[in-house]
Amino acid sequence: MYTVLLAVDEDEARATEQAHAVADIPGRDDLSVVVFHDFTDNPTGASAPQVGSVRRVLEFFDDEGIDTSVAEASGNPSETILEAAAETDADVICVAGRKRTPTGKVLFGSVTQAVILNADRPVLVVTTD
Repeated sequence: MYTVLLAVDEDEARATEQAHAVADIPGRDDLSVVVFHDFTDNPTGASAPQVGSVRRVLEFFDDEGIDTSVAEASGNPSETILEAAAETDADVICVAGRKRTPTGKVLFGSVTQAVILNADRPVLVVTTD
């Protein structure tokens, strides 16, 4: 089984683009996706499946026949993503990178950049608007 940790924030469009990229990975018959969401602020005590972006990608993968599970954490997003990747023994981490102006293309977002620089496994960056 090839496991992808798909780290999503609250942006449904970004999460959907990430899900489409993961679904295009070769060998999808042997693919398992852990949909991960970090709560940096969760005063209501919500769980990850209550987040719209998580629900959206779970529905997409269900329609595609791809095995999924959900993981969540609270804390520094880049640290919790890396911890979740280790705990799930993910083969690859999928994060979103936003399109930048020519000057801004030098740097990814801080969470994406921290994951890329500190990961001990491959990181798939899906560029979104």
